[in-house]
Amino acid sequence: MSRMPPFSSPLLLGFDAMEKTIERLAKSGDSYPPYNIERIHASETGAERLRITLAVAGFCDEDLEVLTEESQLVVRGKQRDDAERDYIHRGIAARQFQRTFVLADGMRVIAAELKNGLLSIDLDRPQPERLVRKINISVKD
Repeated sequence: MSRMPPFSSPLLLGFDAMEKTIERLAKSGDSYPPYNIERIHASETGAERLRITLAVAGFCDEDLEVLTEESQLVVRGKQRDDAERDYIHRGIAARQFQRTFVLADGMRVIAAELKNGLLSIDLDRPQPERLVRKINISVKD
C-alpha cells in the first residue's frame, strides 16, 4: 500500500517546505535536554507569548547558544572538559546537544535567560494587520 503524503491535497498550495520540516522533526528522536512549553496569557498591552524552558543543569551561559536559522529556533549546548579535575567516579557526563523548534511565520524571540539550571526563551507573535485585497478580474472576449 502506498503512503499518501499529508499535504498532497490540491487545495494546499505551497506547503511543500512544511511537509519536509514535519518529516525531519519526526525522525529526530533525541529527548535531551527535557523541556517545557508554556503559554503566557496576554496582558492588556501585549500579545500572547510562549516560553520554552530547557533543563540545562551544569551548563553556563558561555556553554549555550540560542539562535534563529530561517524559521527555526536552535539551542545548542557544549560543555568543556575540565582537564584540571581528577575524577574518581564520573556519573555526570559533559555532553553536547542541539534542540530545534520550528517557528511559525511571524514568531519572534524576545529574550533568553539562564537561572538555576533552567534556560527560558520567550517568544511572541505580534498581531498582523488584517489584509484584504480585491483582485480585479479582466475580461477577454
